[in-house]
Amino acid sequence: MNWDQVQGNWKQMRGSVKSAWGRLTDDELDQINGERDKLVGIIQERYGMAKDEAEREVERRVETFKM
Repeated sequence: MNWDQVQGNWKQMRGSVKSAWGRLTDDELDQINGERDKLVGIIQERYGMAKDEAEREVERRVETFKM
């Protein structure tokens, strides 16, 4: 799955995102609203990752998401 698919189906993908990154709150998921950069930024903050590490993590996990 690519990010365009995630963004276009954000409401359906929220569960997968929440499963992948359980520390994210529902408010943060609302704030992200399918925007990759916002997800990366919040993952950086919540998990204490560097930006490039968070970006790699997002790419790796998105490939495993199912609709």
